[in-house]
Amino acid sequence: MLEITIGLLALLTGGFAIAAGLGLLRFPDALTRMHASSKVGSLAGSLALIAAALDGGTLSAASRAIIAIAFLFLTAPIGAHLLARAAARRNAKRKSP
Repeated sequence: MLEITIGLLALLTGGFAIAAGLGLLRFPDALTRMHASSKVGSLAGSLALIAAALDGGTLSAASRAIIAIAFLFLTAPIGAHLLARAAARRNAKRKSP
């Protein structure tokens, strides 16, 4: 049963990673592209870490996965926000006379 759960988590990881990639390709501007990559990428990364922790099967693997997931959810939105501000400022400078 554990192998099935790990396999399903790995498939979900791949599905969300594909969704993030399609969002990067299909969305029209930088802000919406960053939204797809940061939100869906964080979810895909956390699913992969959960699958790895279950596969490891130890308390050490689980605690490392939890720390990595917390780091991922804390840093990805901040990085996307800073990139969005830079893109907005760049577009504002291009449009000014």
